[in-house]
Amino acid sequence: MKKYYDLGQLIGGYFNEDFDYWGDTIEELVRACASGCTPEMITATVADIDRFKSDHAGDLDAAFEENFGRQFDPTLWGHTTESFLDELKRLLLSQ
Repeated sequence: MKKYYDLGQLIGGYFNEDFDYWGDTIEELVRACASGCTPEMITATVADIDRFKSDHAGDLDAAFEENFGRQFDPTLWGHTTESFLDELKRLLLSQ
């Protein structure tokens, strides 16, 4: 997980069983996370998303499950792994 530290912090810190403390939508959770981040931290998280997608292009769902599955399942929020990561990136870049 150290390779994707910032992405892990976002998912583990905001997309967990207590997510409703931060919000009810992906947008609200990302906004809550970004509000406590420096621009460099946001850039690092976006880089983690890009690196994760590139590193696991052929097995994105399995790699996500292995790395983050205990914390979060994108399908429960109406997303595929790829569309969830793309949404995180879009929201982070709009902050």
